[in-house]
Amino acid sequence: MKKQVILYTDGACSGNPGLGGYGGILIYGEHKREYSAAVENTTNNRMEVTAVIEGLKRLKYPCIVEVYSDSAYTVNAFENGWIYAWKKSGWKKADHKPVLNSDLWEELYSLTQMHEVTFIKVAGHADNELNNRCDKLATGAIAEYRKTHPLLDLTKSEE
Repeated sequence: MKKQVILYTDGACSGNPGLGGYGGILIYGEHKREYSAAVENTTNNRMEVTAVIEGLKRLKYPCIVEVYSDSAYTVNAFENGWIYAWKKSGWKKADHKPVLNSDLWEELYSLTQMHEVTFIKVAGHADNELNNRCDKLATGAIAEYRKTHPLLDLTKSEE
């Protein structure tokens, strides 16, 4: 019997594109495991999808997973079936243009084939304690990165 896991995720970006972060919480029974990281030169959408990927990659066995995300971009790709059409058309949209972030969508699609995944949209920055915690993990990862990797002051000219 597969384990039932709950995964809350969130992504953030300081500038879009800019310095990004993602965070997540995996819950199995009484156990909670948090994760987060920062990424240079990325977008909010990439961080939202990456948050889910990183959570699913932490599962050691095939599981039944409920993914809670405030990202319509991520949730709608599955709930509206866009990702299946994109895959079928070689990661092209209906207008035949390439799907943005196809590298991440391919990886996420592959992970959803290993697990039974349901995506659930939650309201962002509302009263959802776990979604708010994921937001703090994502923005905290950005803040930590800035402490250890000072950004260049691009307003100064080089002499």
